[in-house]
Amino acid sequence: MNDTARNCLQATIKKIEGAYAPATIRAYKSNFENFIKFCDENNTSALPASSEIIASYIKKLSSHLKSSSIKIAVASIAALHNLNSLSDPTQTPDVKIEMRRMYRTLGRYAKQAYGVNKDLLDKMVAATDDSLRGVRDKAILLVAYDSLCRRSEIVSLEYEDLMIDDKDGSVKLKLRKSKTDPHGIGKNLYLSNESKQALKEWINKSKISSGKIFRAITTTEKIKGSLNSSHIGRIYKKIAARSNVDINIIKNISSHSMRVGAAQDLITNGSSLSTIMNRGRWTKTDTVMRYIENINYR
Repeated sequence: MNDTARNCLQATIKKIEGAYAPATIRAYKSNFENFIKFCDENNTSALPASSEIIASYIKKLSSHLKSSSIKIAVASIAALHNLNSLSDPTQTPDVKIEMRRMYRTLGRYAKQAYGVNKDLLDKMVAATDDSLRGVRDKAILLVAYDSLCRRSEIVSLEYEDLMIDDKDGSVKLKLRKSKTDPHGIGKNLYLSNESKQALKEWINKSKISSGKIFRAITTTEKIKGSLNSSHIGRIYKKIAARSNVDINIIKNISSHSMRVGAAQDLITNGSSLSTIMNRGRWTKTDTVMRYIENINYR
């Protein structure tokens, strides 16, 4: 009965392409598709949706999802209504009460990625070799740590934003666009000498001269298209495994681990909160504090 809602979803996704981050669009689409299925099962409208059906949906999701995932699901429902100039049913008392009940049951804590601090980073770098893949992985590790890049930012880096001075060999790298800079003002990234050298080595060995800097590599050492952001976490885990890192640590390493570890190291080394926020391109202090909250427990 929700064919109209499905058609509206497709039209909305098409309308917002290029205006929202790809990850945001994917989340809106998948979450609202799941909500439509739930509404079909309950023989009720998904767009516009009633506050009662959304409250029931939250109750169902609470049985198998984390609170952070449920929050995103409800935000997606709200977004589809707002983007179609419909009244937002998630702001009604029924939904707010169910969200409070969900948070009291499940809590608000989101599990943090294991921070790859400098000591662990050095072990992981040492586990790379001189193969094409090894040289690429070494550059990814060091650039990600120094720049505090998110996974989407790492894979978005382009050769055209890399400046290598032929005279002194100095390297500069600009991040063209990020989560907190959607309009592409851009920001120069900090890179250590070790990162600069690793990046130059990768560029020279790969012979990349345009487009994305970091590329996928086949088992036969052939360079393919650009990396997908989902590859970053897998690369970290594989290198950590070769570094003989404890299996329980490897399980908690994710694409965010370099960003977390670098932030923890900065605070340990005496950097101010404003400096860390500037380096990591954060706009909210509570986000940074969550990153560094486990610093004394490493």
